Amino acid sequence: MNEKIRIAIVGYGNVGRGVEKACGNNPDMELKAVFTRRAGIKIASGVPAIAVDDAEKHKNDIDVAVLCGGSATDLDQQGPLFAKMFNTVDSFDTHAKIPGYFSVMDGTAKASGKIAVISTGWDPGLFSLQRVLAESVLPDGQTHTFWGRGVSQGHSDAVRRIEGVLDARQYTIPVASAADRVRAGEKPSLSTREKHRRDCYVVASDGADKDAIENAIKSMPNYFADYDTDVTFISREEMETKHSQMPHGGFVLRSGETAARCGHLIEFSLKLDSNPEFTSSVLVAYARAAGRLNKRGESGARTVFDIAAADLSPKSGEELRKELL
Repeated sequence: MNEKIRIAIVGYGNVGRGVEKACGNNPDMELKAVFTRRAGIKIASGVPAIAVDDAEKHKNDIDVAVLCGGSATDLDQQGPLFAKMFNTVDSFDTHAKIPGYFSVMDGTAKASGKIAVISTGWDPGLFSLQRVLAESVLPDGQTHTFWGRGVSQGHSDAVRRIEGVLDARQYTIPVASAADRVRAGEKPSLSTREKHRRDCYVVASDGADKDAIENAIKSMPNYFADYDTDVTFISREEMETKHSQMPHGGFVLRSGETAARCGHLIEFSLKLDSNPEFTSSVLVAYARAAGRLNKRGESGARTVFDIAAADLSPKSGEELRKELL
């Protein structure tokens, strides 16, 4: 039997706890530690919680560090730091900054002889891979990505920062009529407003100006101003009972024609009860690939475009050819 891949989690939030569960579902994985900046936390699985500053002391005990911090403030710092010591996997999702982040991680990982898999998850990640596959198969066509129905953590946080808001959840919802036009082979040119709408559920403080809160949400640039947005004020109890989960999902559509002008549609969709738990499962699959690539002597940064499907699976090549090909 092959040796287990020794995993460390960096950051013990929603994604970190999801990675912990995912390791338990994969017999070829062994969770060894959680690296954290928080003192005194207890890890559900019983592995030690180790200060981030002490991570280097454990570089010979860990095969892959799964980085579970956020893209806005964590990963651009944690990524290069941990790639100096470990093979890494992360879910860096600031699309405009991915090329620069890849360049930094590639240089760092090559210098340390490690593999750094960046921007995994479902978008970027599985959706990215589907876009490449679909556009390669149907070069004459049009691709549309729809997200939702699901909770956007970043948009929810933006609403919570408005004065008078105690709590908020924002749902991104694809416009069904727009998706139907793509599925019908129309190849429409769709604006931001035509593809998605946004629903906000808000708990306001006593005496707060709800009209001002609603106006601040609907006029917020880069978040809501370009969308049709509904704002509903609810109680704290309703928020806890009806909006405590983090579902998400979406679909990638590619409509196109082949040489004989035959029409075709490729669709890939996800419906997720828990965005962080699903993202964690993707991270763990790519952690397996990172460990395997490094054992073969490879180093540097990789994306989902660079990794073969066989390296994601715990099955052998023979099993894959027999059971799934």
